[in-house]
Amino acid sequence: MTAPVKILHLHSTFSLGGKEARAVQIMNDFGDRAAHTIVSAMPDALGAREAIADGIAVDFPKDAPPLAGRPGRARFKALADYMRGFDLVLSYNWGAMDGVMAHRLGKGLPPIIHHEDGFNVDEADGLKVSRNWYRRFAFPTLYRLVVPSRTLEEIANSSWKQPDGRVERIDNGIAVERYAAPPEPESIPGFERRPGEVVVGTIAGLREVKDIPRLVSAVASLPDHIRLVVVGEGPERGAIELAVKDHGAADRVLLAGFLDRPWRYVGHFDIFALSSKSEQFPISVVEAMAAGLPIAAPAVGDIANMVAEPNTPFIVPPDSGAAGLAQAIETLAASQNLRETVGAANRARAVSDYDERTMLERYRALYGDALERNDLFAR
Repeated sequence: MTAPVKILHLHSTFSLGGKEARAVQIMNDFGDRAAHTIVSAMPDALGAREAIADGIAVDFPKDAPPLAGRPGRARFKALADYMRGFDLVLSYNWGAMDGVMAHRLGKGLPPIIHHEDGFNVDEADGLKVSRNWYRRFAFPTLYRLVVPSRTLEEIANSSWKQPDGRVERIDNGIAVERYAAPPEPESIPGFERRPGEVVVGTIAGLREVKDIPRLVSAVASLPDHIRLVVVGEGPERGAIELAVKDHGAADRVLLAGFLDRPWRYVGHFDIFALSSKSEQFPISVVEAMAAGLPIAAPAVGDIANMVAEPNTPFIVPPDSGAAGLAQAIETLAASQNLRETVGAANRARAVSDYDERTMLERYRALYGDALERNDLFAR
């Protein structure tokens, strides 16, 4: 039996979000053909490890060089030396950029593929020039730079000056067929549907960039039969609870906390909404589309291109604030027929374009090429 390839993952954080969910999908798909080592720039943020399938060889070392800290020759050398024990290095987002720089400055290292999935609130309104320059200097030794959206592909080519052939766009995908079944009863703790209500739902890490208070404000401005369920956890929970209190909406907003396996509960929503200041290709939108839901969201990242054509009127200008989002939600809430028509079109788009089998095939081919082992992950 061929020994498994050793893959080092350098993560900005390994809390369960979009990029982590995709990384775990790929790890689970590779099965016993790969052994994984995960290093996080936030060493205690490892919530995504619970989604790794039983039997997957994975290690979370305590003695790895830190990804976060003051840039310097000694740190970069330690990171480069650590990489030598692996066959392939995969890095993710700005928080792992020092690992990319260490690879740039090292010699005789395994191939590295960097994944960029978007930006935090500090770059929601524009990219930082200093980070653009840092990326440009760090990227030359990359085998590939992988992005999930057309928006990021354009940024990589223009702002980061990447040469032809280095940037590869791979759409995020999910197990679409799981979302065809009705939602499981009691899969959202504390949720019970009330007669005549319309349920707006969102799934998001409770971070500032997700701007959940904007969504609370939008729903609170609408008729009382429109209710909001927020699935997710994070540091902004207190700010969201304060927004709910300020709007007197405690009986209309449920903060359900983190819930895994979203196919169990997304179908309880009538409308899926985002209020983010920045996104690229949010997996939560694909999940909602697969469940046959209409989407109300600001036109950030690729969201306007992701949804089916009948849904585009409900993707509002990013600067329209809570009022713009509220108008989109209210229009959808007013007509069950409209919600069903838009949701069916979204479901068809998810089935045709966003199934995980297509995504996984692309990653198998990419990682196999980097390792010069095209047969390694073949199905």
